[in-house]
Amino acid sequence: MTFSAVNTIWVLLGAALVFFMQAGFAMCEAGFTRAKNTGNILMKNLMDFCIGTPLFWLTGFGIMFGAGTAAFGWIDPFIMRDYSHILPAGVPLWAYAIFQTVFCATSATIVSGAMAERTKFSAYCLYSAAISLFIYPVSGHWIWGGGWLSGMGFHDFAGSTCVHMVGGVCALIGAKILGPRIGKYGKDGKPRAILGHNLSIAALGVFILWFCWFGFNGASTVGMDSDELITSAGLVFFNTNLAAALATLVTMLFTWVRYGKPDVSMTFNASLAGLVGITAGCDAVDPFGAAVIGICCGFAVVLSVELFDKVLKIDDPVGAISVHGVCGALGTLLTGLFATGVSTMKGLFYGGGLTFLGIQLLGVASVIAWTGVVITAVFLAIRATIGLRAAPEDEMMGLDRSEHGLHAAYSGFMIMADSSPDAAIGPMPSDSRAKAVPVQRARKEKDANLPTYTNVRIICRPGSLESLELAMNRIGITGMTVTNVMGYGAQKGKPEYYRGTPVDVTLLPKVQVDIVVSKVPVQQVVETARQVLYTGHIGDGKIFVTDVENVVRIRTGEEGYDALQSEEDA
Repeated sequence: MTFSAVNTIWVLLGAALVFFMQAGFAMCEAGFTRAKNTGNILMKNLMDFCIGTPLFWLTGFGIMFGAGTAAFGWIDPFIMRDYSHILPAGVPLWAYAIFQTVFCATSATIVSGAMAERTKFSAYCLYSAAISLFIYPVSGHWIWGGGWLSGMGFHDFAGSTCVHMVGGVCALIGAKILGPRIGKYGKDGKPRAILGHNLSIAALGVFILWFCWFGFNGASTVGMDSDELITSAGLVFFNTNLAAALATLVTMLFTWVRYGKPDVSMTFNASLAGLVGITAGCDAVDPFGAAVIGICCGFAVVLSVELFDKVLKIDDPVGAISVHGVCGALGTLLTGLFATGVSTMKGLFYGGGLTFLGIQLLGVASVIAWTGVVITAVFLAIRATIGLRAAPEDEMMGLDRSEHGLHAAYSGFMIMADSSPDAAIGPMPSDSRAKAVPVQRARKEKDANLPTYTNVRIICRPGSLESLELAMNRIGITGMTVTNVMGYGAQKGKPEYYRGTPVDVTLLPKVQVDIVVSKVPVQQVVETARQVLYTGHIGDGKIFVTDVENVVRIRTGEEGYDALQSEEDA
């Protein structure tokens, strides 16, 4: 066999990009879940690849690409047999093997997000192994390994069904058997929003995945040494980007109308939904078809998340079932409508009749059946032996600590339990008390002729602090104490939504600003704060006004009015 440097480099570049998708999935899942489980999420995404790689080398590749039967390849430990019948033109075996290995790892990692925050790490490792060892390879043989679906003309160019829907089905079955997280549903059965802890990380994950998807779909041409392949790759890139962009736009507008505001995390999901949906037919549809697929996925991901969350009561913290399972199946079926006939049979809307659409439907249904039956048996076996779900006390504590002994994934942002202020500052010098200015109380009882001091305590959103500080400076307030706090109030009014679910009252990050006022009228301070902080939505904050008996400046010993003035005013 003559090898092509161009084709080999193209396949290896695609393999590297698809590998980096693991980082994107890790960031998305970590951002959409709570901080106390971040280390566990990152560990699982790492293990998906590290467990899947040797197992796919051991049996998976042979099962998937061996020239056995229409239903099953062959058992070939360590990839020792001849695969010339399946290798792309000019691509050596090991280049193609690593390319397919990273696709296998992608399918396995999809399950992590749907079962996040309550799954035993040991159980996760076992079912991740099962997916890579035989679940994904068998259905992959049907589609990409020369199996019976491939022979019928089933088209799944880069894996909407073969990779993503397989992962989505496993995620659905796992989340159902596992049950919802503690506190997800109230006694009335209504879902409660459990907010992700870091949307910045989630956004980074989405952008990483979008970028890497050009390798996922584009490199699936497995060659760039002919005009036909170059043209196809260009179309694949364009369609991939177009579908993702339109899905994102549609979801933003749809949630804006549906919830009163554009939902951030759902819109992130939509980008991935569009990418998943177009993956099956990115080489077979024109840009118009790609646009329609993206639009359909944009609507579908929102409705699907709501269906699983509110109606079926299946707790999926990151929306993996909807993004990968539902939109993977939807994109495969829509290929049966919009395929132009360039690289496959014509779709229904392009004069192809119902035949190709029927084949696509059969392929989706058969892969769902295979994956659903086998993964159900795997999950039930794990639950009956080592157990599938973490103990309630471990779940409440967070899997970082219970499963990995990790106190926090963000240790630099917290005070450790064994820290001591005295140890950090050091012992006080013996003569320091003598040097300190003695404090003498100016007055024992209230004197109507002396100025009064008032503490104005403002609780507001962290994002409003800068505006508040500027407004206070304009009216002559030059000193304030700012504290980061957590809390909630007994608010009533228009609900806020997270992923379509009303957000219950919970501990939220706030800023506490303390201002001791003497010279500036208290009412002016209060009114200025209200004008700056008012938005009309829950969480604008509160203002507390209390009397202050006295004020002492530690450095000079000044008291009362003088202690509140700056050096320039004194």
